[in-house]
Amino acid sequence: MADRAALFDFDGTLADTAADLGAALNHLRAKKGMAALPVETVKPFASMGARGMLRVGFGLKPEAPEYLELREAFLRRYQENIFQETRLFPGMDKLIAELGRRGIAWGIVTNKATRFTEILVRRLALEPDVVTCGDSTPHLKPHPASLLLAAEKLKILPEKCFYLGDDLRDIQAARAAGMRSVAVTWGYPSPDNDGPASWNADALIDQPAELLHHLEGRHESRSAHR
Repeated sequence: MADRAALFDFDGTLADTAADLGAALNHLRAKKGMAALPVETVKPFASMGARGMLRVGFGLKPEAPEYLELREAFLRRYQENIFQETRLFPGMDKLIAELGRRGIAWGIVTNKATRFTEILVRRLALEPDVVTCGDSTPHLKPHPASLLLAAEKLKILPEKCFYLGDDLRDIQAARAAGMRSVAVTWGYPSPDNDGPASWNADALIDQPAELLHHLEGRHESRSAHR
């Protein structure tokens, strides 16, 4: 049985999903006679899911009268075309393979709903040891519930788990769960906060393979305290 685990946020950390999220949004914009948004405009909002997409695409907040109807339309379109451009980030496949060779458990902890996550895990041919989603517990990140559930399912103590994320709430969730927090620089950090170097994560990495040094305890953390 593994005694350590690497747990990954999905959108913006494990997989590059922004293009497919943006395509679903642009489908709705086109129906309203609006021009398509480039993927670079969409990316900073991609980790927020439908809430972020409707914010960048229509300036809508959840309390807006038309929000729920547009949200459902967005989610339907996204599910229908969920795996057009989505891919693992470069180097992630090699990292996952190396985790397996070293006997280190790995899993996915995401705010994404199970119905979407299951499709993508299957289409990406992934075999994680655990997956917890936005509807696996009553709480979304930054609440630690989904991270703690993953550790419980793995039968690994939270302090033996490393959680990787591209958003401040990922680091907050890891800290609240008692896990080692790892901020990644390749994802979709929210425009609502400063970049990963400011999050006081236990480690900051630029490439997936760098995680291995931290898992083996051979690398001094490059944190926000620099």
